[in-house]
Amino acid sequence: MDLAAVPVLDQHAHGLMRPERVPGVPYAAFFTEARDPEQVALHGPTSLSYRRNLRMIADLLGAEPRETAIAARREAMGAEAYARRFIDAAGIEAVFLDDGFAPDELEPVAWHERFFPAARILRLEAHAEELLRRAPGLGSLADAFRESIDPPPRQVVAFKSIAAYRTGLDVRLPAREDAEAGFRAYKAGGPRLAQKALLDYLLGLALEVAARRGIPVQFHTGFGDPDLDLRLANPLHLRAILEDARLGRVPVVLLHAAYPFTREAGYLAATYPRVYLDIGLAFPLLSTGGMERTLGALFELSPTSKIMYSSDAHHIPELYYLAARCARGALGRMLDRAIRAGDLTAAEAERVAGDVLRGNAARLYGWATRRT
Repeated sequence: MDLAAVPVLDQHAHGLMRPERVPGVPYAAFFTEARDPEQVALHGPTSLSYRRNLRMIADLLGAEPRETAIAARREAMGAEAYARRFIDAAGIEAVFLDDGFAPDELEPVAWHERFFPAARILRLEAHAEELLRRAPGLGSLADAFRESIDPPPRQVVAFKSIAAYRTGLDVRLPAREDAEAGFRAYKAGGPRLAQKALLDYLLGLALEVAARRGIPVQFHTGFGDPDLDLRLANPLHLRAILEDARLGRVPVVLLHAAYPFTREAGYLAATYPRVYLDIGLAFPLLSTGGMERTLGALFELSPTSKIMYSSDAHHIPELYYLAARCARGALGRMLDRAIRAGDLTAAEAERVAGDVLRGNAARLYGWATRRT
């Protein structure tokens, strides 16, 4: 199936880097979760995905598939025209931006409106850290935290947790005295919120607000940079939250296809009515075969109404384009196979394509209502 004309609603991404900072970063670093300079410089450029992505970028620019040629084209075009080339080619309807990631490096949400309609994802841990610096006690922190997110700030369409990076996804709603101990430990150490009882306590408050307001909560799941203990990022650890009757109305979005725990994520989406999946980061960081297998693993069991597109793009505009192009291609090929296998009719496959690329997210986040 050719899905080039279907727009994408990018339900999780990050902003573009301030132009003056881009030349100081090795180009390969934007295409890997590795942070070690040796890994990035010597081994990052040898991955299948990097070689493919480099050629796709060069093709769009009409340049040679070399880092120096791409850098020269960027310099000649200017940062904004260069960004517009990739973003226009991506066919983007709107992007929801997590602006709690690298805020000192990336442009704010409003700045991106020159390229596409944008909404905001509130990163809970970063938001809590801002309040923690001023809070004299747990009670005042809890009050300030609730008041700041209920109702959600203007433009916020979702909350997001990076608990997987901090203390893992086995989130429990702790006793008050445990949260108090966590607060004291934070005040003695800080500034990073990594005290499990305190973090889980604040997540519980946010989930209660989300349940009351019907706002989706995104969770980082699966792979990420080396700050992450991958063993703790398996979404199966979220069972306590998913089984909590008080939180039954919270739409939970498992980010990044939970790779490599993709089938586990698919099982959760097939079992729990409020669990949804997203494919960002896996597209375009995996090989072509890897992207197709990951998408196929999600579709093995998960309802097609639960799978959503995102790019997890960050820093450079190339990633918005690469993710959209790779996702359309892999999804089209997978749906062709589903038609041949008898899983879907051609008409059903066409509807699924539209749902995955934009429709499911539009419904979950009430995007059409927000835009009118």
